Amino acid sequence: MEDNSITDRIASPMTNPQPNEIVTVRPDTDTMTRQRLPYFVGISAATAGSQGISMNLVVIPPASSAEPHFHRDYETAIYLIEGRVETRYGEGLKQSIINEAGDFIFIPPGVPHQPFNLSATTPARALVARNDPNEQENVVLYDPNANRAT
Repeated sequence: MEDNSITDRIASPMTNPQPNEIVTVRPDTDTMTRQRLPYFVGISAATAGSQGISMNLVVIPPASSAEPHFHRDYETAIYLIEGRVETRYGEGLKQSIINEAGDFIFIPPGVPHQPFNLSATTPARALVARNDPNEQENVVLYDPNANRAT
């Protein structure tokens, strides 16, 4: 006898998942984000009906970076799958950390940051999870020079 309370299916933004279903998302195209990085949208309110989480694959092209930004009111957890990335962060983006494939990274809400792919030839890829199912709506672009004294 088949249990109909759990159904595996492919979701798309047009799908209206039910709360008792398991949803599989297989993104086949990327979406440009406010941070100006290509995302493969995985789990979100739109694709899976999630209410408190999103998870996406982000790609930082070779020798490229995101726009400086912060995430209003939600946490970000990142697993760097491939590459080396320098992230400048904090007020004026004056602090810096370098992460490599295999690193887990946590970014608290409201912390300005800007990741840079350190490779001139290979894209950096990371799995990004956030406790906001509509995470792009709460991305705020950040001007690192706005609060500096001239």
